[in-house]
Amino acid sequence: LQYLSGFGNEHVSEDPRCPGALPEGQNNPQVCPYGLYAEQLSGSAFTCPRSTNKRSWLYRILPSVCHKPFQPLEEGHLTHNWDDVEPDPNQLRWKPFEIPKASQNKMDFVSGLHTLCGAGEPRGRNGIAVHVFVCNTSMLDRCFYNSDGDFLIVPQQGKLLITTEFGKLLVEPNEICVIQQGMRFSVEVFGETRGYILEVYGAHFELPDLGPIGANGLANPRDFLVPVAWYEDRQVPGGYTVISKYQGKLFAAQQDFSPFNVVAWHGNYTPYKYNLDNFMVINAVAFDHADPSIFTVLTAKSTRPGVALADFVIFPPRWGVANNTFRPPYYHRNCMSEFMGLIRGHYEAKEEGFQPGGATLHSMMTPHGPDADCFEKASKAKLEPERVAEGTMAFMFESSFSMAVTKWGLKTSNRLDKNYYKCWEPLKSHFNPNCK
Repeated sequence: LQYLSGFGNEHVSEDPRCPGALPEGQNNPQVCPYGLYAEQLSGSAFTCPRSTNKRSWLYRILPSVCHKPFQPLEEGHLTHNWDDVEPDPNQLRWKPFEIPKASQNKMDFVSGLHTLCGAGEPRGRNGIAVHVFVCNTSMLDRCFYNSDGDFLIVPQQGKLLITTEFGKLLVEPNEICVIQQGMRFSVEVFGETRGYILEVYGAHFELPDLGPIGANGLANPRDFLVPVAWYEDRQVPGGYTVISKYQGKLFAAQQDFSPFNVVAWHGNYTPYKYNLDNFMVINAVAFDHADPSIFTVLTAKSTRPGVALADFVIFPPRWGVANNTFRPPYYHRNCMSEFMGLIRGHYEAKEEGFQPGGATLHSMMTPHGPDADCFEKASKAKLEPERVAEGTMAFMFESSFSMAVTKWGLKTSNRLDKNYYKCWEPLKSHFNPNCK
């Protein structure tokens, strides 16, 4: 697959089978080349400042308006009802989420969506949700789009071949992709597949400001990849299903052609992917442990300066060199909610119990930190340069929202580790008033 490079760039692309498909000098000519229809996809209000204005023009064989009326569709375990169960302020950890066997229960990307936690409300355009997807079969003659917000998709097991209106993306574990609000896509898988999704309502993801770091570092804009135009002119007499997530509910409409019929497009509102290996890590090189905000890949800002609806943060392999310092993450109580997942390997602060495909949630002001084994080892370790997190990749969805956990997350999934709190029980007092 080929890609265009750059975060938030103004891109142009046309399928090489139809050279000159993009109109010259205007967006909406009386007659488009090749007899195509012009359709604008807006990702922001028309009147947004130029720096935040997002839109793309799509030139397609038939416009997306050509479908039968939407009808309600069973949501399964997808929800935005945060009042199903009573709040739980405890430290929560989930064992790896189970992927059903295709021989027992065929499940594609949409039917495999399970909401774990979240806050806010899509109708008010202010909130987030964390989902897990588990699937074993590809989406056939059906696509999905999210009217409520953006999906940041983090595959953990199995690769995803995602066909969008803009072209195709191959997304493998240790890569992420963002499918922005309203973009239609279909997911092909190649066996048992699992991953995590951060959904944000009312904001788009952007690169964090670098401030004193300077012009370069963290996730560099050129490493974000956008698909190139690809179309299929395919009739589907049996019916093609377009699924919409709207106000937290699912709806399905039928049409008799493929929605991936965009021959050419231009604009700055696109899906994109990013390889986490390209992240340029910033770290402490003298003493102390820097705050995890230095590991932010993408942020969805709130209206309060410096406070995010959600940050996507990673903990990649790196060097630890700090002197006279307890190097693992420190014990902490936070005014933010911290959801963590593990793509591969072992997380440095909890080498046992926190497994790839599982998760943790440390809610607002709930204390958390290294387990007892990690504390004892790090307190006695010889302080020399060492590789940290080699062969691993953990990530965090950090949010200013106080997230509620769903009934599926607490009960139905049967993956909650009820012994999580025990990892701190062996911690003992080292206090000696006679020893400074």
